[in-house]
Amino acid sequence: MAGGESQTPVSLSDRELQIIDLVAAGLTNQEIAGKLEISKRTVDNHISNILTKTGTDNRVALVRWALQWGKVCLNDVNCCTLPRPEQKE
Repeated sequence: MAGGESQTPVSLSDRELQIIDLVAAGLTNQEIAGKLEISKRTVDNHISNILTKTGTDNRVALVRWALQWGKVCLNDVNCCTLPRPEQKE
């Protein structure tokens, strides 16, 4: 697949998924650090680990991977709504 994207699902922590969501929203590492109240270096390390785990080479490929595997939702693309519990009468 183009961009070296992984063909198999990978295990990501909640924090890694949170960071992927913020990358997909277009935030820089510095902006992510501020939003999550962590250092930019920590964000850099998370991004590096995520790229390795997902087999992606850059942020664009990472977002493509995340869309492919249903890890992010962008402008109602790749989004699904959870079934609502039926109301009892």
